[in-house]
Amino acid sequence: MSKQTFVIVGASLAGAKAAAELRERGFDGRVVLIGTEPELPYERPPLSKDYLRGDAPREQAQVEDKAFYTKNEIELLLETTVTRLDASARRVELTGKPEIGFDALLLATGSRPHRLQIPGAELDGIYYLRTLADCDALKQRFGQGGHVAVVGGGWIGCEVAASARHLGLDVTIIHGEELPLVNVLGREVAEFYRSVHASHGVDFVLSDNAAAFEGSGQVSAVRTMSGRTVDCDFVVVGAGARPNVELAEAAGIEVDNGVRVDGQLRSSAPTVFAAGDIANAWYPFYKESLRIEHWATALSQGPIAAGSMLGDEKPYDELPYFFSDQYDVGMEYSGRTNPDDPVVFRGERDSGEFIAFWLHDGRVVAGMNVNVWDVNDDVQKLIRSREQVDVARLTDPDTPLTELIPA
Repeated sequence: MSKQTFVIVGASLAGAKAAAELRERGFDGRVVLIGTEPELPYERPPLSKDYLRGDAPREQAQVEDKAFYTKNEIELLLETTVTRLDASARRVELTGKPEIGFDALLLATGSRPHRLQIPGAELDGIYYLRTLADCDALKQRFGQGGHVAVVGGGWIGCEVAASARHLGLDVTIIHGEELPLVNVLGREVAEFYRSVHASHGVDFVLSDNAAAFEGSGQVSAVRTMSGRTVDCDFVVVGAGARPNVELAEAAGIEVDNGVRVDGQLRSSAPTVFAAGDIANAWYPFYKESLRIEHWATALSQGPIAAGSMLGDEKPYDELPYFFSDQYDVGMEYSGRTNPDDPVVFRGERDSGEFIAFWLHDGRVVAGMNVNVWDVNDDVQKLIRSREQVDVARLTDPDTPLTELIPA
């Protein structure tokens, strides 16, 4: 048996995938997976979608069942907090348990919701969505019906709004920008999503932020910066997230919008790695560091980090990717774009079945397929080619995307 000990801080998707990869690669030392929640590691997309709506069982969100960790001799320390990381001495201190020395450590501590610091923030009936416990509480409240004010028109806000409408609740989205998702998708695609939500009965208060929550003990209204009052029975806030970097920062590890890591996901401390929401990782394709808060990043970075802990020099070289399901609109997005990059469409945008391509200097830099499937690999190949494209052929549904990909 190997005498090495690998510690993973964060019983998350990235952490669980890293632990599984270590065993898959034959590592026979000690693997310790530490999480603050009482839950087995789980995936977060169901929390704003099918589990929240009651369309999927709780267990379906789990990465693996309990037997998997037992079978693979992965020590699960749940409801346990790492209080101190000593990177030079290679040890961690825990709440209520003996300290653990390590040969390599992975930080997969994720992120937490940005909590609004405005008057009335302490009122009951204001929900944030990050954990299964958060989702359970919100799910119970959804069951009581009523009118929910959703503060924030990003992915979480829009997905929660869609789930609420699916269950028959009245919904108002309050968003500081002129359109939901406009900072991510630009005006033309954001207009499509606004229309989708409006067609399902969602009301919008746009270009206006929440200034205060009002009510006596229980929230009953949101007052906006413009002075408008949105009456409601409860509130869901989706105002972004912040990476949980405090442990790394206290250990003297370089932090800059997350834990800075190289192409192998190694931090400034040689035996400490990071993956998932917390990692500000070097992307070879873009030749810059990015922190991407999406399910697919955690899914793919966990195994790469495990390989790096074992000495593999294979870099993390995925393109940014995410997906979203809202009502009957499913999508996949790959790549990275700037707000000024023009967008063109293959198929009619308003039909609800199309592919949007963002271009820069005539090259595809990002693509989003909406209710069009089995094309994401081709979209990614177009991006990776860096070749200029014939826009007429790119937007022609009768021209196979494979014909546009250089040999």
